[in-house]
Formats: sequence, structure tokens, C-alpha cells
Amino acid sequence: MDWARFAQQLAAMARDLLAQESVDATLTRITASATELVEGCDAAGILVLRGTEVRTLAPTDRLVVDSDRLQERLGEGPCFDVAQAETDERVFRIRDFTVGQPRWPAYAPAAHRLGVGSMMGFLLYTEDEELGALNVYSRRPGAFTEASELAGWLLASHGAVAFSSARTQAQLEQAVATRHVIGEAMGILMGGHHLTEEEAFGVLRRYSQENNVKLREVARRVCEEGPLS
Repeated sequence: MDWARFAQQLAAMARDLLAQESVDATLTRITASATELVEGCDAAGILVLRGTEVRTLAPTDRLVVDSDRLQERLGEGPCFDVAQAETDERVFRIRDFTVGQPRWPAYAPAAHRLGVGSMMGFLLYTEDEELGALNVYSRRPGAFTEASELAGWLLASHGAVAFSSARTQAQLEQAVATRHVIGEAMGILMGGHHLTEEEAFGVLRRYSQENNVKLREVARRVCEEGPLS
């Protein structure tokens, strides 16, 4: 591998990641970068677990989705393990799916039938949180080398920071938008019913609790439809 060229590509990718305008765009750039920068990579995706439910984010190929669904159905698999963070492993590499994998006896042969020849996975994490796993696939056995693993690890390290930053920004933007729409709804109630700020907020909160509807959604309805009936 030409490490000087790789370093230039990685630096450009890191800047590009931070310039993305949404979480989805950031994740799509991460997985696309995996196919560009990790030698041997045919497909990539990010697996996130919610309990035992698997979510596949920014897959570059149907193979990624099929592999994740297989792991969810079987309740086993390397990406599943890394995303659960049940062990101290933050990187794994399966060199050859044509030979048995005792650790994942059900997943490995089924994945091989899907067309997986070899794969690697990298935990996406920062000091504060674990975000899921970046998984890269090849249709060829033995496609990934030590250099591929190092390249994947460096990409995952940059990707985790960008993912966390994009998600934090999205949460802040949503919080600001929520505060704005709630304030607008309170103004409508105050003007229509001669309520104080505290009373108007109380109306929104009670409706939210009694009808099991999020406060932001209640406020949006008031803004669009007028005072609550």
C-alpha cells in the first residue's frame, strides 16, 4: 500500500466528513470511503443495535443488509458481537469464510452462501459513547491484509468522531426547533385564551401526558390547527 497517498486521502476524507450537512450524509461518506480506502473492500455498512434489533445504516451494497439481517435472525455473528460490545474486541477480521468458524457456527456458512468471502469489523466509539460497528466485506476469501485492517481502523477512528459530532449537531438543531415550535404554540394559546406563559405551557403538557403524544407534536398541532379542543 502507498501509505503517503493513503494519508493524503484520509486527511481529505476527514475534512470532508466534518463538512457533511446531516447524520445520514456523514454515514454515507464513511461507508463510501471504506470501499475507496480499504484494500479488498467490496461493500461496507454500519450496524447499530437497539436491544437485539439490528439497524443497517448507509449500506453500499445489498450484501451488507443481507448479512445484518442474517445476524439478527440467528442472534450471532461478528458484527453483532462488536456492536454489542460484549467483549473488549474493537476490531475483528475473518480471513476466509470457506473454512469453519467455530465462534459463529450458524452465521459463517450462511454468510458464505450469501457471497461473503472475508470481512472485517471495527467498533465505532469515542471516549464518551459506543456508536455501532463499521463492517467491510469482500466477496473473495483472504482479501484483507494487515494493511487493510490498519486502514479500516484509521477510517473507523475518524468516522466515529464525525458520526458523534453530526449526531450532536442534529440533536441541538432539533432542540432549538422544538423550543421554537413550543414557544409559538404557547403564544397562540396565550392570545386565544388570555393565559399566562405558565398556564399555556401547562395546557400543552397536560394534553401531551393525557394523550401520550410528544410535547413537540402537540405544539405542532396547535401551530397548524389552532387551540386544542
